[in-house]
Amino acid sequence: MFYGAVVWDPWLIVSQIVCLQCLFYLTLGLFMFVLVGSRVSRMSLVYFFDFVTLSPSTLTGWCAIVSFFLSSLAGAGFLLHLVERAKKCLDFSATLFIIHLIITIIYGGWPSTVTWWVVNGTCLLLMALLGEWLCIRRELQEIHITRLRSNV
Repeated sequence: MFYGAVVWDPWLIVSQIVCLQCLFYLTLGLFMFVLVGSRVSRMSLVYFFDFVTLSPSTLTGWCAIVSFFLSSLAGAGFLLHLVERAKKCLDFSATLFIIHLIITIIYGGWPSTVTWWVVNGTCLLLMALLGEWLCIRRELQEIHITRLRSNV
């Protein structure tokens, strides 16, 4: 099959979205555990899904913000390995953060702080653009073809 002549496979797309979402939350949990867990007595889902915790007025809030940025950087690497196409990186990144918005609304209501919107919007752009850049670099690599020459 020619490169780019891909058949639409909804099960593949859904599985990629689920994998990307799970990997994003796993890395977010890891970074939250390291950065925020050292500052608070008890970790909970509040730091993941409550928009109030992303506050630049406290050191714990800054640690949560940095955790989101580091998870977005890792998410770009996940896009490189899961999605593998530069033109799909924005779609998958936007889907990830829309799902995160829905979970945030269910958990703590509509995010009413500007900081939450700026952090998540910047993380979305960071993940999408870095993921696209990484995928483009991979797509532009030379394809080495080894030929067997016959002496005929």
